[in-house]
Amino acid sequence: MNGLALAYIGDAYYELEVRKHLIESGFTSVNILHNKAINYTSSKAQAEVIEYLINSETLSEDEMHAFKRGRNNSSSGRKNVDAKTYVLATGFESLIGYLYINNKKRLDEIMSLSFKYIEEGEDYNE
Repeated sequence: MNGLALAYIGDAYYELEVRKHLIESGFTSVNILHNKAINYTSSKAQAEVIEYLINSETLSEDEMHAFKRGRNNSSSGRKNVDAKTYVLATGFESLIGYLYINNKKRLDEIMSLSFKYIEEGEDYNE
């Protein structure tokens, strides 16, 4: 499967898991849920997470390949996000899509690391 198709699946799965995580964390107001979700799903947050995963040498060779498939096939991005951030975020979504298809246990580990990183970090609302 090409990188953008993996990113398409990864984006949908990641969004759903973020929403589930926030509800399980006790948030119930739709406005609060939306604002909190942005902190996880923004291109900036996803780019920061993938950089963290790469720099901490958390990803396997196959996972790096899945990331690069999405990153390398990405366009220059949206007008409110710089190109580097956009391609990193697309690569992150591609990794999530790859793991969703191939390794649910590892996907859960990466999701957990991602959420922990975001919750310990800055506010990524764009």
